[in-house]
Amino acid sequence: MRPFAQAATLLAAATLSFGVTAQVLPKTTLNVVGNLGITTQSKELEQPFWTKVMPQVSGGAVSGTIKPWNEMGLKGPEVFKLLRQGLYDIAATQLGFLAGENAINDATDLAGVSTSLEQFWEVTTRFRPTLESFYEKQGLKVLALTSFQAQVLYCKNEMKSLADLKGRKVRVSGASQADFIEFFGGSGINMAFGDVQQALVNGVIDCAITGTLGGYKAKWFEGARALYPLPINWGSGMMAANTASWNKLDAGVRNLIMNELAKYERQVFEQNKRENDIGLACNTGGTCGEGPAAKMALIPIAAGDTDLRRKPLLESVLPKWGKRCGADCVKSWNDTVGRVVNLQARAN
Repeated sequence: MRPFAQAATLLAAATLSFGVTAQVLPKTTLNVVGNLGITTQSKELEQPFWTKVMPQVSGGAVSGTIKPWNEMGLKGPEVFKLLRQGLYDIAATQLGFLAGENAINDATDLAGVSTSLEQFWEVTTRFRPTLESFYEKQGLKVLALTSFQAQVLYCKNEMKSLADLKGRKVRVSGASQADFIEFFGGSGINMAFGDVQQALVNGVIDCAITGTLGGYKAKWFEGARALYPLPINWGSGMMAANTASWNKLDAGVRNLIMNELAKYERQVFEQNKRENDIGLACNTGGTCGEGPAAKMALIPIAAGDTDLRRKPLLESVLPKWGKRCGADCVKSWNDTVGRVVNLQARAN
């Protein structure tokens, strides 16, 4: 691009950005249900987004009152149902919680599909238009797609490899995680996040899956002694608006929110990259800026387990998910995610 043309392009972009924030916006206060409140994502990014960032960039016009669903006595899976009913303007929860309601919610984060956070985000970006179309029909507007750190195994007793899952009861947060665990002879147990810590302490379950730092924040180390750091998936989440509430908002307010949420998504991605190793250290006696380090054993990933992770994906997770999701869903996945990960699902 010629220097003058480049300068003109940058000036136009700056003018557009200034126009969005400089215009006089109507006073707007949104009722927001936040995602899991114990996480650093909630405390450092999500809650401040509505209480500090939006008021700042809108000149005090736009803000949100926000409370995480776990602090409201909710479990997570019911959040979008209540959002569709119009009880809130905006809400966030984990997509894995909703996989039993519709398998499309597992599409971006099937157990074993994405071997890195970067690949997960590419998968999510490709499939996003399909999710947006699906939720539009549900009366919801997709605002942001998020994740957490690597979803790993916290186990009460020693675990040396994936083969040790045989016979164990493992708390899972979605159907594809359950298929993954059951491939190795374990039992996938659906359980609310807030109940997991005591279930590990009391031996109700043998293992549980969550993020490297999320499990530390929830004190799962009080019941789990072994941390197996092989990533199973990435804890995909979504923030959405009730479509009727969203459409009533001033167009300038909607544009400003979407512009800022695009930045928010990137901040979540960078935070997850940064915190993955922090979570491992905090759980296993390393340097921990989040509190006293726990004393779990960090189990070395067994030789061959990184490759073995693909076997349940090919033989169980992907085939079962394809049947649950149906032909149209599978076609969308194959045309987007499948091309990223070089896989094709089948609906039968």
